[in-house]
Amino acid sequence: MKNSILDRITIIPDVCNGKPTVRGLRITVETILQYLSSGDSSEEIINAYPFLEKLDIQACIAFALKNLSTSKNDIQLAS
Repeated sequence: MKNSILDRITIIPDVCNGKPTVRGLRITVETILQYLSSGDSSEEIINAYPFLEKLDIQACIAFALKNLSTSKNDIQLAS
């Protein structure tokens, strides 16, 4: 069976307080998304964390999208 890109995201209670991380490493999905939202490119993130792969960053985005589409969004936008 083909592995899903989401298999790169792990939740281990003893790693980063159980936050979703990349491949069980001590870098959270949240950290990667913060870098991306501040304008850093995948290449810049990989330069800062050479143990990461481009697919890891894509997995973080896919994980966020999956969670956004399956949870209630309580964010209020200004009109």
